[in-house]
Amino acid sequence: MGKKSARASPDLCSVPGKVGEALTRSGGVDGLIRSLPGDEVLEAQIRVFQACADPIRLRILAMLARDPLCVCVMKAVLGIADSKLSYHLAILKKAGLAKGEQQGNWIIYRITDEGR
Repeated sequence: MGKKSARASPDLCSVPGKVGEALTRSGGVDGLIRSLPGDEVLEAQIRVFQACADPIRLRILAMLARDPLCVCVMKAVLGIADSKLSYHLAILKKAGLAKGEQQGNWIIYRITDEGR
């Protein structure tokens, strides 16, 4: 007895007409699978969505969308400890939504194009 396929192909006769038509136009189930983003793209999207899933990080992005800022200003607005702000900024930077640039003794954070 042969092995069962890892992904079962749906019986296209049992899907609604418009769905079946659209699926056929896109190359069937295999065409749909080929059109899905790769793992690297999905991992990047996961980082972005997870970064945006926290109200503090959304506030940081909103502030940076308005103006580039240093940590002391963000800390004063948010009322959180340095370590907590640093944690949230690291997540935003890893997701590619914010970046920090050294300017003398200061690090000035800006929103990236992707963060906008």
